[in-house]
Amino acid sequence: MGQSVESVLRPPCLAEQTLRMWVPLRAQSSLAPPSAVLDVLMKGWSVSTLRTYGTGLRNLHRFCDSRVPRVPEGDRSPITEAVLLEFIVHCAGRYSSSAVRNYVYGIKAWHMLHRVPWRIPETVLTPAFRAARRMAPVWVKRSPRDPVTVETMTTVLAHLDLSVSLDAAVWACMTTTFWSVSRLGEFTVKTQTSFRVEEHVKRSDVRMDVPHGRARHVVTSFWLPSTKTKPAEGESTHWAAQEGPCDPRAALLNHFAVNNPAMNAHLFSWRNDSGDIRPLTSKAFLKRVNDALEDVGEPPIQGHCLRIGGVLEWLLRGNSFEVVKVMGRWSSDAFLVYIRRQASILAPSALQAQARPKSRG
Repeated sequence: MGQSVESVLRPPCLAEQTLRMWVPLRAQSSLAPPSAVLDVLMKGWSVSTLRTYGTGLRNLHRFCDSRVPRVPEGDRSPITEAVLLEFIVHCAGRYSSSAVRNYVYGIKAWHMLHRVPWRIPETVLTPAFRAARRMAPVWVKRSPRDPVTVETMTTVLAHLDLSVSLDAAVWACMTTTFWSVSRLGEFTVKTQTSFRVEEHVKRSDVRMDVPHGRARHVVTSFWLPSTKTKPAEGESTHWAAQEGPCDPRAALLNHFAVNNPAMNAHLFSWRNDSGDIRPLTSKAFLKRVNDALEDVGEPPIQGHCLRIGGVLEWLLRGNSFEVVKVMGRWSSDAFLVYIRRQASILAPSALQAQARPKSRG
């Protein structure tokens, strides 16, 4: 018995491999890009983005298969405006607006990857995304979490034992993420088995006490081999030593003294009770921090609370939006979008910032 069209075009694979492995139906197979080209193009997205995009593509085909009659393969690639809008309507009310948007961009990326024309203009997508945002279910419309502050970190520190392996790693990771205005995922891994030397920050990626900028301030810099916005190129970030108990330099040196990670090991590696070396996962990090906060009746944090907290702290110290944008490695457009999304938190700080003396980053 011959294979079905579906099994040939859409073979079983991991979600992050879907964009590459699932092949659009096309009249001329000569249009298909060579395998080597696909391999290179796939490196343009992070694994997490590929996983999200793959999930969106899978949802599209499930939706098309569920229609009566089924949506023909020829209307899925190039996808017609009618089919895409029906899919967006199907998703709106079920998923968050950001999920709907990412699903659509995943479908667009699939077209681009396989050299299939994309014929849906932004003038069609913009109002559709707006509708999806308004129709988002109540359970995904979460109130914004409070940002992590220096006071929050001080509270956490009081409930950590920095001679304990996990606590030393968590504290160093927390202060580094906060003061460098980074994403928590840039300094942690998703699972114990997901650490990759070529993708994640290692001890060898740290340069202690190097001069930075025109003023030649002394900073500690970190090379991030793969980030959300630059998965293939990587980026660098840094912090300067700070006065007080939340000094990231003291925290990092303590982590090195307690855990002494190998040069090619995850930067914030720690040892469990059995002596096994573990890369620090975001789950383990958040559990330890939130356990400490729960002890004193404080609400839990999410990973993003550190990044928005770092933005807020540097603004309150009198740094301009432009300076903080550079610290957080945003493009101009992306930073404007970020500021708008966090307006309820950042608006008061923008006023206070003008009256504060500027601090070095």
